[in-house]
Amino acid sequence: MIIECIGHAEFLIELADGYRIVTDPYDASTGYPVFDLKADAVLVSHGHHDHNAVENVKGWTVKIDRPGTYTQSKDVTVEAIPCFHDNEKGAKRGSNLIFVLKAEGLTVAHLGDLGHLPDAVLAEKVGPVDILMIPVGGFFTIDADTAVDVVRMLKARVVLPMHFRTEVNEGWPIAPVDGFLQAMGTPQAETLRLLRVTKEDLSLQPHVAVMERRKAE
Repeated sequence: MIIECIGHAEFLIELADGYRIVTDPYDASTGYPVFDLKADAVLVSHGHHDHNAVENVKGWTVKIDRPGTYTQSKDVTVEAIPCFHDNEKGAKRGSNLIFVLKAEGLTVAHLGDLGHLPDAVLAEKVGPVDILMIPVGGFFTIDADTAVDVVRMLKARVVLPMHFRTEVNEGWPIAPVDGFLQAMGTPQAETLRLLRVTKEDLSLQPHVAVMERRKAE
């Protein structure tokens, strides 16, 4: 499995057989460059412009934007689990989906714009996970301290923070990744361009890694 961060909460996951999944594609209004991506499936955690720009992904035949379990092949399943975009049961920002991908013997979770600490029932539905893509910037999502609690609840082996402030979105009221890294006790976390991972080498991967987003040429 190869995981690439396109930017913000958008990741490209490519399996060994070439099957490609894109999570939460953003549009140009975010300030991040939009790339000509191709995928077989696209996952949309909620209907905001920085997560649902499926028109920027080409070739997909599967769009998952509703709760349920979706079987892509006998070895690949995606479960979309409902939760909330805020800590008031959706009263402020509505609903959100957590995606749990099971493929190649690995469990990968993308939390979308999770806005609250999961209760025990939700945590059990999601975890434990091998690879966790988790928002850490606060304001629109959980903040750094809550994200640390979620990492521990889900017993995540490899943690990829997302949805934080960068030079591209300096005007957004969200925090940079540094606070999360400090709270995790990994201020010097490894930076990766791509995460190449198999079930067999999972124990060799960093616990926390900051993914370099794809750069425009």
